[in-house]
Amino acid sequence: MNTRQPTVIAMWSPPRCRSTAFERMMMERGDVSVLHEPFNILAVKGSYELDGKVYRDQTALFDAVLEHAGAADRPLYFKDTTDYRFDGLLADPRFVTAIRHTFIIRDPAEAIASHYALNPELTADEVGFGHCWEIFDLVREATGSTPAVVHADDLVRDPAGTAARYSALTGLPHLPHALSWETGGRREWQVYSDWHQDVASSTGIRTGSGDYAETVHTNARLADLHTSQLPYYERLLAHRISPAPAAADAPSQEATV
Repeated sequence: MNTRQPTVIAMWSPPRCRSTAFERMMMERGDVSVLHEPFNILAVKGSYELDGKVYRDQTALFDAVLEHAGAADRPLYFKDTTDYRFDGLLADPRFVTAIRHTFIIRDPAEAIASHYALNPELTADEVGFGHCWEIFDLVREATGSTPAVVHADDLVRDPAGTAARYSALTGLPHLPHALSWETGGRREWQVYSDWHQDVASSTGIRTGSGDYAETVHTNARLADLHTSQLPYYERLLAHRISPAPAAADAPSQEATV
């Protein structure tokens, strides 16, 4: 019987904070298994399939994620978005102790404009910074340690340094080859294929155009959303990690998000 404590690394992200680009890099590593947004998909679709079984409850799915990790011979990484509040997870005492929590954020003005372009009915809760901060604060208070917070600007500006720092903080080796990949969609992304087109067409980490028809500067409702989310962003920003110093042999990378 396998009694070891599985290594599970979670990355929580408000939507449109380049978390899928980061996930694509983790997929390319080859030494971790990756789950794509299990709890978000459960919230939206009402079910999530893992290891041939369908789960319709957050606690049951969390059990399955831990079991999946425990049966594997390598760490498990999953990323999830915080446009929903995961009540079942937050109420489970294992949530803060059984997995290593990490976060990725982006300037909320950019995240809101990008999100609104795909979801014109966007609400403050769906922007997700409040839910993201709630998880961060819960983990910090319960564990006494500060989770790693990646900033999307650092990921774009210095992919190698950001990946190296994240790897060091999560106990993983830095694998420079994971910073580039072949174009193409992933089976895991088919549930929300429209949301992942940029990453699917990319070969690494790069910034997008940033051109949106509606922004927080041109749309009053988006400005209100920005005002509501900015305090949570600023609290998370205070814990932003710095990229590791550039290595002499670090490759220069192209990317899309």
